[in-house]
Amino acid sequence: MSKDNLDTLFEQFKNDFDLEEPSENHQARFLYKLSNHEKTVQKKPKLDFWKPLLGIAASILLLVVLTFVNQKSNDARDLASVSQEMAETQDFFTSSIELELKKITDESSPETQSLIKDALKQMTILENDYESLKKDLKESDDDKRVIYAMISNFQKRIDLLKNTLEQINTVKQLKNITNENKATI
Repeated sequence: MSKDNLDTLFEQFKNDFDLEEPSENHQARFLYKLSNHEKTVQKKPKLDFWKPLLGIAASILLLVVLTFVNQKSNDARDLASVSQEMAETQDFFTSSIELELKKITDESSPETQSLIKDALKQMTILENDYESLKKDLKESDDDKRVIYAMISNFQKRIDLLKNTLEQINTVKQLKNITNENKATI
């Protein structure tokens, strides 16, 4: 659209634009809001002084945290750091353990609480052993015996969880049999 067309369009609708008048105290309210806004804008420079300091402090904190995380990750290695096949093995075992833990927590009941609590204690012991094996792996330069021990640790954890799930199912079956006997008597 050219400028001439816009000018003619505005000329046509000239009287149609201003349909409503502002309220009587519109100008006073506007000036009041403007003066309040100016006061808040004047207070802002105090905060501007701290912004660069906060940014520097946050950067230093981030560097410190990243340094500690990097050092911690260098202290211990896991199966995934050995090879791609071992990374896949670790992923398989980890997902299997998570699945078994979810099954156990889904089957939780007052009758099975002690079984689950004991299994979780045993899992903690096995996980602590695994952490020790991770340190050994770093010190032994990927010794196959340590790798086998790590895989064995994963297998023990899965076996423990499966046995616990079997015991929970046995308890549930015994409970159902007991309830059926009470119902028939």
